[in-house]
Amino acid sequence: MTQTIIVGVPREADPNERRVALVPAAVAGLKKSGVGVVMQANAGLAAGFPDEQYLAKGASIVADRPEVFGQADIILQVRSLGACGEFSGADVKLLRKDQLLIAGCEPLWCPELIGKAAATGATVFSLELVPRITRAQSMDILSSMATIAGYRAVLLAAIEAPRMFPMMMTAAGTLKPARVLVIGAGVAGLQAIASAKRMGAVVYGYDIRLAVKEQVESLGGKFVVLDVKADSAESAGGYAKQMSDEFYRQQREALKKVIADCDVIITTAAIPGKKAPVLVTREMVEAMAPGSVVVDIAAERGGNCEVTVADKTTELNGVKVLGPVNLASSIPVHASEMFSRNITTFLMPIIKSGAVKIDTSDEIIHDTLVARNGAVVHDRVRELLNTSTS
Repeated sequence: MTQTIIVGVPREADPNERRVALVPAAVAGLKKSGVGVVMQANAGLAAGFPDEQYLAKGASIVADRPEVFGQADIILQVRSLGACGEFSGADVKLLRKDQLLIAGCEPLWCPELIGKAAATGATVFSLELVPRITRAQSMDILSSMATIAGYRAVLLAAIEAPRMFPMMMTAAGTLKPARVLVIGAGVAGLQAIASAKRMGAVVYGYDIRLAVKEQVESLGGKFVVLDVKADSAESAGGYAKQMSDEFYRQQREALKKVIADCDVIITTAAIPGKKAPVLVTREMVEAMAPGSVVVDIAAERGGNCEVTVADKTTELNGVKVLGPVNLASSIPVHASEMFSRNITTFLMPIIKSGAVKIDTSDEIIHDTLVARNGAVVHDRVRELLNTSTS
């Protein structure tokens, strides 16, 4: 079959990123659709996929990053633009007119980088903006990566905790199970609840959305109900909504006693495009028993815990506060497999006719398209960009 479209996968701009946007198994499907694949050398090596596996599936390998961008009509990446922070310039300077970039771009966090990418004439899709609708579930990178983050957070807590999670009856006596509180019952939180429960801990879950109570309990967790009123805690797109300062104050006060009785706290609360809300204060950490552990999944966005320092472990009165960043990258094989499925599922409708077709009447395309024809086209990103430049 004649290959009229070339998809390119460069090594991730951030040298600490171990995931790859396309795994070898996905190359064969693209080739059957008449799509050529060009990989930068060793793009998948850190994820456990050497060049030989890509070559065996029909991909081409080139040495240089600029060569990938030069050959490809469509660039696939895990993290680009605002999502790769200080390394964002590696992407912008290589983009060209009418080239497609499909990646996690953090447009609500760094709208100015979308503006710079738009100025190149490239068309940019940001997969964090995939709507929470049934048809888009297989494209939802936030849910995929949150699943891994929730699981990994429990492992980190278990390693750092000075006690085992399960109850054990031994000749030396009975060991009490650890008490784990997971704050936030989104995808990451629910996975953390399930993982901690499988490890034998007594698990509690809290979320401002009472509607998730049944989900927490179905995984074996005990739902914590606080006497704090929340009228509407979820946005129209299915994501958590930022609440008022007074609400967060009342919430922290109500959580204080619950936290003091737990051995492990895992916080997962995040608001798209916003700094993470502080749910666990320094005072709360000081009230925890020495040897307790806090794992703050929201560390990259300021953290849910007042003590959190991103990418570091902080100790306060014998309590360890972990601020891990990019947890999904720490399990790169499965993270890459999931991401690859998400991005190829998103890609196929765009290229199914043998040519690039962008149907903005499709809700998924409309919501994820952030730059096209030299302009920022996403309403919310454009509004944020205008605010930041005014």
